[in-house]
Amino acid sequence: MAGPLGVAGELYFGMPASELGRLARLEDAEGSAEMLASIPDDSPMFRAGPRATWPTAELGNRADILMADIPAGTGLGSSGSFTTALLKALHALSKNLVHPRELAEQACRVEIDILQEPIGKQDQYIAAFGGITTFRFMPNGQVEVLPTKLADETIYNLEDNLLLFFTGAVRSASEILRTQDARSKERDKDMIANLHFIKQIGRDSKEALEVGNLARFAELMNVHWEYKRQRDPKISSDAINGWYNLARANGALGGKLIGAGGGGFLLFYAEDRIRLRRALRDAGLEEVRFRFDFEGTKVVIQS
Repeated sequence: MAGPLGVAGELYFGMPASELGRLARLEDAEGSAEMLASIPDDSPMFRAGPRATWPTAELGNRADILMADIPAGTGLGSSGSFTTALLKALHALSKNLVHPRELAEQACRVEIDILQEPIGKQDQYIAAFGGITTFRFMPNGQVEVLPTKLADETIYNLEDNLLLFFTGAVRSASEILRTQDARSKERDKDMIANLHFIKQIGRDSKEALEVGNLARFAELMNVHWEYKRQRDPKISSDAINGWYNLARANGALGGKLIGAGGGGFLLFYAEDRIRLRRALRDAGLEEVRFRFDFEGTKVVIQS
């Protein structure tokens, strides 16, 4: 089905709940259920997951499988969140207790080692742990997890004044990151210097947040975005630059594009929220409201 659309491989959709009735219903191939039931439980094919987790038409028709809050490829860590959630569900099905660190490392193994994605570990770790958390990624591959000590008033101001807008564009993070990954491994001087500078911005941002200096935090968002754009011309575009400049002219103290770049979501810090919302909505961008989660990946319903 994907071939005529010019998309290699398989194609997946996520739909709002109100539109699910328009979808065609999946049906199992004749004899597939009997065939699956005839395979012994100790078959190698079930090493990837127990029999109950294998896809069926009934599973594929479920509303919670078909719905998606945000599109993939938008820089919000959806693949890392999905992988940690899937692994958490498999552990719950097998009645296993799993620590967030172990869950994050398992998700990293799937995405980085098995799927060979040129990504880091930050998405899987923040999905597993939740919160406003500091991570230190060590040269030996280990990850230190540290609390970010924020006052309640700082958290409230962040939730009120951080505004997230969808640009309408999606992209493959792998395509953008692969070039950066190759340049890093080749020890390209400009790339290494840029990454070291952005690492320091992370430290400075943590310090600004912990002392409640949100104006400083907002300015660091701008500096980060300027340096991030230097790494690859595909990270930004004329449209993205235009929206960013429009936001800065209409109350945004700081802002940046989230994720690898090329599309997805713009995040801004603004105390004049009404003015910024009006300007970007008039420009055609859709705001997505959010709140911080401090629990990490969890089982919501278990039968």
